[in-house]
Amino acid sequence: MIDVNNFESMEIGLASPMKIRSWSYGEVTKPETINYRTLKPEKDGLFDERIFGPTKDFECACGRYKRARYNKRVCERCGVEVTSAKVRRERMGHIELAAPASHIWYFKGIPSRMGLVLDMSPRELEEVIYFASYVVLDAGDTGLEKKQLLSEPRYRELKEEYGNRFTAEMGAEAIQKLLADVDLAKEATELKAVLKEATGQKRTRAVRRLDILEAFLKSGNKPEWMVMDVIPVMPPDLRPMVQLEGGRFATSDLNDLYRRVINRNNRLKRLLELNAPGIIVQNEKRMLQEAVDALIDNGRRGRPVAGPGNRPLKSLSHLLKGKQGRFRQNLLGKRVDYSGRSVIDVGPSMKMNQMGLPVPMAMELFKPFIIHELTKRNLATNVKAAKRMIDKRDEKVFDVLEDVIKEHPVLLNRAPTLHRLGIQAFEPILVSGKAMRLHPLVCAAYNADFDGDQMAIHVPLSDEAQAEARLLMLAAHHILSPRDGEPIVAPSQDMVIGNYYMTTEDKAREGEGMIFKDTNEARMAYRNGYVALQTRVGVLTSSFDKKPFTAEQRQKIMVTSVGKLLFNNIMPEDYTYINEPTADNLQNGVPDKYFLEPGEDIHAYLENAPLVPPFKKGFLSDIIADVYKIYKVTVTSQLLDRIKDLGYYESTISGLTVGIADVTDLKEKPEIIEKAHKQVALVTKQFRRGLITDNERYERVIGIWNDAKDEVQNKLIEHMDIHNPINMMSDSGARGNISNFTQLAGMRGLMASPSGKIMELPILSNFREGLSVLEMFISSHGARKGMTDTALKTANSGYLTRRLVDVAQDVIVREKDCGTDRGLEVTAITNGNEMIEPLYDRILGRYTMKSVFNPETGEKIVGKNVLLNEEMAQKIIDAGVQKVTIRSAFTCNTEHGVCERCYGRNAATGDQVEAGEAIGTVAAQSIGEPGTQLTLRNFHTGGVAGNDDITQGLPRIQEIVESRNPKGKATISEVTGQVVSIEENPAEQTKDVTIKGETDTRTYTLPITARMRVAEGDDIHRGRAINEGSIDPKEMIRVRDVLSTETYLLSEVQNVYRMQGIDLLDKHVEIMIRQMMRKVRVMDPGDTDVLPGELLEISQFRDANYQTLISGGIPATARPVILGITKAALETNSFLSAASFQETTRVLTDAAIRGKNDPLVGLKENVIIGKIIPAGTGMGAYRNIKPKEVSVNTGATDGAITSIREMEEQLKDQD
Repeated sequence: MIDVNNFESMEIGLASPMKIRSWSYGEVTKPETINYRTLKPEKDGLFDERIFGPTKDFECACGRYKRARYNKRVCERCGVEVTSAKVRRERMGHIELAAPASHIWYFKGIPSRMGLVLDMSPRELEEVIYFASYVVLDAGDTGLEKKQLLSEPRYRELKEEYGNRFTAEMGAEAIQKLLADVDLAKEATELKAVLKEATGQKRTRAVRRLDILEAFLKSGNKPEWMVMDVIPVMPPDLRPMVQLEGGRFATSDLNDLYRRVINRNNRLKRLLELNAPGIIVQNEKRMLQEAVDALIDNGRRGRPVAGPGNRPLKSLSHLLKGKQGRFRQNLLGKRVDYSGRSVIDVGPSMKMNQMGLPVPMAMELFKPFIIHELTKRNLATNVKAAKRMIDKRDEKVFDVLEDVIKEHPVLLNRAPTLHRLGIQAFEPILVSGKAMRLHPLVCAAYNADFDGDQMAIHVPLSDEAQAEARLLMLAAHHILSPRDGEPIVAPSQDMVIGNYYMTTEDKAREGEGMIFKDTNEARMAYRNGYVALQTRVGVLTSSFDKKPFTAEQRQKIMVTSVGKLLFNNIMPEDYTYINEPTADNLQNGVPDKYFLEPGEDIHAYLENAPLVPPFKKGFLSDIIADVYKIYKVTVTSQLLDRIKDLGYYESTISGLTVGIADVTDLKEKPEIIEKAHKQVALVTKQFRRGLITDNERYERVIGIWNDAKDEVQNKLIEHMDIHNPINMMSDSGARGNISNFTQLAGMRGLMASPSGKIMELPILSNFREGLSVLEMFISSHGARKGMTDTALKTANSGYLTRRLVDVAQDVIVREKDCGTDRGLEVTAITNGNEMIEPLYDRILGRYTMKSVFNPETGEKIVGKNVLLNEEMAQKIIDAGVQKVTIRSAFTCNTEHGVCERCYGRNAATGDQVEAGEAIGTVAAQSIGEPGTQLTLRNFHTGGVAGNDDITQGLPRIQEIVESRNPKGKATISEVTGQVVSIEENPAEQTKDVTIKGETDTRTYTLPITARMRVAEGDDIHRGRAINEGSIDPKEMIRVRDVLSTETYLLSEVQNVYRMQGIDLLDKHVEIMIRQMMRKVRVMDPGDTDVLPGELLEISQFRDANYQTLISGGIPATARPVILGITKAALETNSFLSAASFQETTRVLTDAAIRGKNDPLVGLKENVIIGKIIPAGTGMGAYRNIKPKEVSVNTGATDGAITSIREMEEQLKDQD
């Protein structure tokens, strides 16, 4: 067998008849499968052992030779070679066709490849192939034309008239002869000459023909191979036949399809031997052609061949296509051994990188390791005995199991795996029961909860896999989200409310104003009931020996609360003391206002001092981000566990609950509602009198009720007690928000109808009072619609992610620096006066392309090629810089990827990205994962007349990445100049905008309702929008340049995500847009050998021009094109990747004719053929590391660990 890791690329082509015969081990001549009495394969049939190999290992059909010692011997009696039965998965047979049959992919595909080669229409081809018309092969001196079609009567007339002076035939045989006659080189030369003059439809056809002819010339494939004389027969174990319980047989559909071909072929042979009448032979040939078509692609032409129950049979094409096809079902996604799945339950007592594994699951998953250990320790004599011990649950097995799972990480996965945090590694801890225990802090990354969710578990087997799971995938490493670099692991729910309760301050609590010498003394006082958690007290600053206080502060007494003292006690020793929830406190330490001189009256101070707000969820996240920045993984994960434990403990101690009494009544509610009713009555009166339109009345009524609801909400907030548990829950960010409280205690307000329109009838009751029947009915619309929308949104978002992954899967960090001299000039993204993305977010974690100077003083802030961290980025913003030129994926010169400098910082680790990182996949996941949070429907700018609908949410993202014509398209100026006039034309309901450029003047006609972005006298740059709406990037790329178009698309994507409150790093979007812009279309080939109209990668185009310029020729010209992601994924250089994505048959047809070579640079194509993916530790540079031999003392159990350390060291040495 060929070693899968030893070849560089993979080629596909058309198989010649000789090639097919060379693959075959024998001809299949009979349609029989197996003998139903003996259940043995029939001779010369579809399962013949002489052709395909023995059904039993090392045993011939008659039983004369058995056992491996007769390997490779051919039995003299039955003719079967004695060998392993698995050859039946690889040995092929063949069928010699009595008449050639056309391959339906090449005749029926769009465009028809046969039609292009012969310059015939698909309709004409069909008439010839299916015996409806004759085609002239040789016109002789008759005045007929070659390839002319003749009907049956006309053919007979001409035959009588001319006799044998011309030749005309029908069927695939005639087409085969025509294809063999084509002089490819001559035709190609003629077409090149035609192209110089031709225009329009004629030119398009010529370009397409030339493309196919050149493909045949370059690949060495012969056109006549598109018609087959021989058909290969698939190995029998890939189209099995199995006996069911009732004695009946279930068989693969392919066997039926092959059987039809063989039956018709044999009948045709007999008819030909008998010299049967032509019309009978013709009919049999046509039936054979249809049988071959059905075998290759059933249903492509005419009605599909059906099996029992009228179910269409699955042909060879169906085996490859779609989600259940060979590519997606078996090659890209395989079922694996040593895996399990179970319901998850919460494990609050575990550490961050641990998970609870039920003993029965552990027994099964670690079985081979247990067996190995049992035999090694001489507790079992052999494997069989060890297995028996495990099945009987022997006492000794449990001790061994404990040792085996120690230090052996497992992977946990929750479907849907939307981003890389959907699979993480944990160290298993044995637990009782049958449910796996999951750490509560990793739930956010998995989007898991404990209402019956299930998760899958996988065991990494090899030492390398275990090492990688531990070093790269352990849950403790996944603290930051790769989408935006913010912590994804953050306390939630009970943890938040516990810490909130603990850091709350209260006036006049027991023991207020006591002064303690240190935290321990305060803790003792609290335990003994002298002070409460919320009591404000003083503590000697000097007792914190490692905290970074100023020398002045160390001499004083700090005012804080008992709860905050205990909270700070779990922080790293030398980390800032946190006394107030502000960024200033985190960055610069405790403000001076909290310090008193010794002897100063603390009670007087506390009398006037305001209460400091408690620590809410967002602030806890800020603390984690800050700690991660300073201390990295280990300390942060330990801190997270401590915050979790403290939060759970304190929320339990606090006794926070929700009762009906916590939902308070609002005294002012009746009068607010009464006032609203009166306003509505007034508006209705105005409408009845004809003072306002129905639309205005509707808008005003909606406005009145919304105002009423807001007023109720504001009054509730005013009267709300800060100690109310519901208020504490929403204020701390633990659960719910103020609108939930309004619905409980205020009023529910307006609801949407099924059409999405807001109903005028408000729900005046709240949940405490209870809803009336009508109110309940109205409000259930929204709930139902919400569920439906969520389901639709999930499907749409998942499909978007799949397309994004496919287009960017080969983008990997391939080198340190590409040496580009271009950069991307970035400014804050704004929409009118609204800030979409500030400059700070855009430059953080990126390399500068040019030095940045202070605009006022002119001094250099940072130099060129510097990675901007938080401090530098803040410095740039503080200096008032508006524009920064950074390195970007848009301008990176690296092929099939991006270099480290143009990418910048890896958001998931907070460090410089490393070579091998699969940034394309991460980018796709980062854009696709929040897709479910985006709105599904178009977002309306409000019902005010004249406002066009602006597409938002998921549909807008799809519109951008698929490069579709946007809804509500804006007209753009094609010249740079001045707007000289805007004239309205009421008769035609249009307005004309005239722009005077430097060389010419253009006039644009817009609808009269269009909202203008420019006024008379304004200066305008080409490519800028004249009216409100979305710019079509295809127009923009024509008028402006590539970089401007890329920048526009980037800002549009950010606009959608940020409007929905989702932060997304620019670099992810840049990678996606770059993949859409990586092709150019050749306009004039010059002296190069590229074809006009051909789509080429920019690098291929450059190379072709470079070679031509060296030899002194005229270079080609091309213009950039923007492809939607689906199109871009199908246009990739890898035919394996494209075929496994969509339109499998079309991709393979095209690749075979072109004799395409897949260089295996992306991830998918390597997964398909079973090579290690060329990303991460699979990159060439890392693959060549050889582990050093380590001498280990016998009896030492940490041999594996030593090798992991060795591996780490080697990786560091390589860097």
